[in-house]
Amino acid sequence: MRQAKAGLGDAGPRHGVARVLSKAGVCSRTEAARWVQAGRVSVDGRKVLDPEFPVRSGHSKVRVDGQLLGQREHLYLMLNKPRGLVTTTVDERGRDTVYRCFEAAQLPWLAPVGRLDKASEGLLLFSSDPEWAALITSHVGGIRKTYHVQVDAVLSDNQVAAIAAGAEHEGQWLSALSVRLLRQGQRSSWLEVVLEEGRNRHIRRLMQVHGLEVQRLLRTAIGEVSLGELPKGQWRLLTAQEINALRSPCQVTIA
Repeated sequence: MRQAKAGLGDAGPRHGVARVLSKAGVCSRTEAARWVQAGRVSVDGRKVLDPEFPVRSGHSKVRVDGQLLGQREHLYLMLNKPRGLVTTTVDERGRDTVYRCFEAAQLPWLAPVGRLDKASEGLLLFSSDPEWAALITSHVGGIRKTYHVQVDAVLSDNQVAAIAAGAEHEGQWLSALSVRLLRQGQRSSWLEVVLEEGRNRHIRRLMQVHGLEVQRLLRTAIGEVSLGELPKGQWRLLTAQEINALRSPCQVTIA
């Protein structure tokens, strides 16, 4: 291996092949290391088994299963996340993750774009395009996210207005772009809450300040992309129009 590394020469910056695959959005760095060790990766026509094998940026040709890096088209999809699943690749506590919903699909590696906590459900995006994902999750982008929230009380108009005004919780100001009443039952109310930025457990904490417990929290839209009638636990590819609609607001704001 030492001889192979030395033979690459000194031209151009060099990075470990597993890191190169990860940065290209092909898979996670951990998964890339597994692929390399399994003999699925070659550099300049030669199979490599060392995840740290140095690759010259812009010079070396890296292939996975014979396919040249950069030739794979990125994937963009939405999932209707069920409650009870955690948004992570592997959970240290052994809990079921959102990737359970993709088990039968044989998809390439995809990363969640943003998060929904275990108790929350609804629209969750995934992509193999890290630059697109970064635009959407950036606070600068300001893409609006819409939630339907069930709370354990019948609310008055004044209470809804108080929630919409925002509140401080543990030194953080929690606000919403809009809050409106959707419907009420005998003991609960459904609200539509629109956020432009999301802090950790943002909506649950905002409701807690007002003495309310969230019974269900469902994300229904991100920007102009809506969950629609997608069944629980199912996924579909985004259309080109949806992909660009999520990208465009970020690009305009940043510029």
